[in-house]
Amino acid sequence: MENIVKKYTNGEVTIVWKPATCIHSTICWKRATGLPEVFNPMERPWVKPEGATTERIIEQVNKCPSGALSFFMNNESEPAEETSAEAKVEVMPNGPLKVYGDVIVKHTDGKEETKQKVTAFCRCGNSGNKPYCDGSHVKVGFRDE
Repeated sequence: MENIVKKYTNGEVTIVWKPATCIHSTICWKRATGLPEVFNPMERPWVKPEGATTERIIEQVNKCPSGALSFFMNNESEPAEETSAEAKVEVMPNGPLKVYGDVIVKHTDGKEETKQKVTAFCRCGNSGNKPYCDGSHVKVGFRDE
């Protein structure tokens, strides 16, 4: 599942989803924070870009904490993968560490993996996808305090 990339378009904008990067934060689809008219994991396909305006889609995709969702305008060429010489780390309240930029993750078995754009690292210790966040902090009630 590492390199799977799915694309969904409404003719004006294309939504790009990288399932291996997704931390299942539910921000994209839960009614309080999301856009369920477009993102509905209970349906197939789970992304229906005709469900909202391009502006609303862009606004929602930009809220994705893991970078699993991105977009490009169809009248522009698809963006090349961005590279960055610096990284930014953000501590999410009661949630993961988000690292923005390109990072190389060296696993305990010595395997190295390059992550781009945004990577969410587990802080609660309960992720089933360590060292990455899988949203388990919500289920276990992880708090910073």
